[in-house]
Amino acid sequence: MQRTRVADNQKAAGHGRLSVTRTDADGVTVLSLDGEVDHHSVGALSGALPPADVSTAPRVVVDLTQVAFMDSSGVNALIAAHQATVAAGGWLRLVGVRGAVLRTVQLVGLDLIVTCHPNLDEALAP
Repeated sequence: MQRTRVADNQKAAGHGRLSVTRTDADGVTVLSLDGEVDHHSVGALSGALPPADVSTAPRVVVDLTQVAFMDSSGVNALIAAHQATVAAGGWLRLVGVRGAVLRTVQLVGLDLIVTCHPNLDEALAP
């Protein structure tokens, strides 16, 4: 298992503080986010996503357990990632979606197209 911190702007003032840790294990990329996903920080999320390559059929789990806020920038990044992974024969799953983030995800219907799991073990199950 390889664990890499790919983005950390926790010292940034105001909105947009986000830390992204990427773990690759058994062909699944897990992105653990900590902070806020908004237009200031969404680049950290987008940059951490694996390339959607048909030869690799990417399998990605985005762990939102430690995310307190997500705006439409985050939703759009997750929709784009979902579309790209599915087009490449893979999948995208979300884990730990709750509180204000869950309300945002449900409001836009993201939970209807991307599978949401309560914990990482369930998200990683085949």
